[in-house]
Order: sequence, then structure tokens, then C-alpha cells
Amino acid sequence: MAAVECESKDDSSADLSKTPVFSNETVKTIEEHESQGIPLQTPWTFWLDKAVSGTTVEEYKDNLTKIYTVNTVQSFWAVFNNIPNASAMQVRYSYHLMRDERYPLWEEPVNQKGGTWRLKCHKSDTETIWKEMVLAAIGEQFSECMAEDDEVCGVTVSIRDREDLVQIWNTNATLASKATVLQKVHSLLTDVNFSEFYKPHQSHHAYGRR
Repeated sequence: MAAVECESKDDSSADLSKTPVFSNETVKTIEEHESQGIPLQTPWTFWLDKAVSGTTVEEYKDNLTKIYTVNTVQSFWAVFNNIPNASAMQVRYSYHLMRDERYPLWEEPVNQKGGTWRLKCHKSDTETIWKEMVLAAIGEQFSECMAEDDEVCGVTVSIRDREDLVQIWNTNATLASKATVLQKVHSLLTDVNFSEFYKPHQSHHAYGRR
């Protein structure tokens, strides 16, 4: 998948939940890229959330902020370069990039049989890992790594107190052992250290109740 990187804009604001995500001028630019850019294989949607313990599934869903659904390489870059960098976000915030317009929610019917490969990383590496993983996702670089009847459907970066967390979502946890996703990740991040493991959504203690 060809990717033409658009010019980045500096934005020091990391609290997108309290301010308009994009200016009218930026929205116009994104829309132009949507109509004229190189199409992605499927749409991808950027989401933002802040982790709050004790919320119900519906409360969590209501607190999600949809940033934008992109359909082209150029509109992806226009959005990616106009939201704060992952390293600029406050603790407990997460970005998600999900296939189509699915919610980044374990309990959603389209997600509930899946899980995530979880990469715990040093804060100095978070931005690099997040960028490489979303590019691999929209470029369908993981497709050759998946078993039949499985696919990568999202990427998340979560900012935490010590190490940050990058997650790669798949749709079928029972097939995760047949995937070579982690080998692909290591080939893309040859000079980055992180710990890794896989976790099915339904094995989370908060599944279904947050």
C-alpha cells in the first residue's frame, strides 16, 4: 500500500474530549483527500477514550469520541497529522483505529470473539510503535499473517503511568495461535524493545461490566 505522508501540524493540545477535534479548514482538507486520494481496502475509524474505572459497557460506549472515518491514504495522514501525538496525550487516554466504523469495545458482537496482541512499551518508543502498527493495519500488511476466517480489525495505543500499551485487535481469539502477527511486528520494529502477550477479550475480568 502506497502511503504519501502529508505535512504535519504542531498541536500541543492533548485533551480532545474538551475541544473541537478539527478546525473547519482541516475538515475541508480531509474531505478533499477523501474524494481524491488513494482508496484504502476498507474504511478505518479513529476513536478517542479516557479510561474511567467502574463504568458500565454503555457508559464506556457513550464516553467514546469518534474522531473521523477515513477511506483514503491521504485522508488517513490528514487526520493522523492533525491530532496530538500519542506521546502528548494525558495518562489514561487511548487512541483507537478500528476497521470500518466498529466501536473499540470488547463486547460488541463483531468484536466479542476476538482479542488483542498487547505490546507493553517504554514511553520513548510509544509513538514509533503506534505509527508503525497503524500503517501496517491500513496497508493490510497483517493479512498474510492471519489464519483463514481471522483478520486484524484495530490498533489501540493507551497511555499509562509507567509503560504504555499498544494493542493489535483480531476477530477470532481461537485462531490467534496460528497467526504470525508478532513476527511481523518484530520485522517492522527491529530496534524497539517491548514485552508482548495475547489476551482474548472474554478473559478480561471487566468483560461485560467494565
